[in-house]
Amino acid sequence: MTPAARLSAAIELIATIDAQRIPAAKALKEWGTAHRYAGSGDRAAISGLIWDVLRRQSSAAWLMDDASARSRVLGMLKLERGMDIPTISALCDGGRFAPDPLTAAEEAALASRSLKDAPAHVAGDYPDWLDPYLAKVFGDDRAAEATAMASRAPLDLRVNTLKGKREKILPRLSHLGAKETPWSPLGLRIELGADARNPGIHAEEDFIKGAIEVQDEGSQLAALFSAAKPGEQVIDLCAGAGGKTLALAAMMDGKGRLIATDSDKRQLVPIHERLSRAGVHNCDVRTPRGEEEVLSDIKASADLVLIDAPCTGTGTWRRNPDAKWRMRPGALEVRLKDQAEVLARAAPLVKSGGRIAYITCSVLSEENGEQVKAFIARHPEFSVQPPEQTASVLWDKAEAFTEAALQSAEGLLMTPRRTGTDGFFVSVLKKA
Repeated sequence: MTPAARLSAAIELIATIDAQRIPAAKALKEWGTAHRYAGSGDRAAISGLIWDVLRRQSSAAWLMDDASARSRVLGMLKLERGMDIPTISALCDGGRFAPDPLTAAEEAALASRSLKDAPAHVAGDYPDWLDPYLAKVFGDDRAAEATAMASRAPLDLRVNTLKGKREKILPRLSHLGAKETPWSPLGLRIELGADARNPGIHAEEDFIKGAIEVQDEGSQLAALFSAAKPGEQVIDLCAGAGGKTLALAAMMDGKGRLIATDSDKRQLVPIHERLSRAGVHNCDVRTPRGEEEVLSDIKASADLVLIDAPCTGTGTWRRNPDAKWRMRPGALEVRLKDQAEVLARAAPLVKSGGRIAYITCSVLSEENGEQVKAFIARHPEFSVQPPEQTASVLWDKAEAFTEAALQSAEGLLMTPRRTGTDGFFVSVLKKA
């Protein structure tokens, strides 16, 4: 397919997503099935266009003064891809499979309009109902923070120290352009272009042998901040597919007792194969069965309970820009209830002197600092560990990190703009 034909396909797909109100991933899959002639490069390029339109949906419509699928694609080409009018016009020449030529109104909008006077939710590309929530956290910086949250995310990897060291693995991934992550001592980063294909990490020998795992640097740091140690009893209460469980196991060097569970047993399905590949032998996966309490034998004996809490996922918008436009206010209320319940479940598991690491991939204060405050009000035997102490595990980078992250009395908030990671909140709660 020519670049112009790919652009036409993107316009068609955005219109389909609008009309049918379906997730972008589903629309892309169905389009690929119906257009078998499109090669992997074509599908990757069209996917890149779709995700970029969703990243800049509001601002592109504002720029063009029109919210149609075509206008949002054209506006994105200027805002996200940095194309000038002649370049856009060359793609829209009205030829076979190409979009129709630019109208006079479209050329005028591309030439004269900007985001200078756009409201924060337009300039930052997020639903307007979320504006007061983001204003509470970021104030006048919310448009800039949200713009960074709409940026394209890199592919981050975590080196499994049970199987290898970063300095040994890095040269073996040089063909993918891998570099060390700025903060995590375990991370590798692969920057991805707009039309980049999946680099095929799962086919790499180091992945097959369990020496690397896909994990955002922010998620790596969140696990590191829990300070799990060899010989401790550690519970991963919301283990899901096991990303942080694997990180905890490596931090424990295979020594001690690691228990992984999740209220949704379906989420745990991949964890067994991942643990095996990573060479983890000290993890007890407890799958819920009916109303049975799988942790009934644990009473005030855990050194660490890690809660990767269910949340709105606002911190992961750059990886899933579709999610922010599909998010509804009711979702926050549900998540707040879920978080309070899992915190209440964790409290009696922790021994005196032990800790809870409360983590979300959200930037909303309701899910973060306010949830921590409410928990401490109910459980005064817990107190927040100072953020600088939490970050001390980064050694020589600790001070720079705490300056970069957004600190509060309740914990640390990472964001794409501040730390170059997904949005993660971490609070370590110590029991007297």
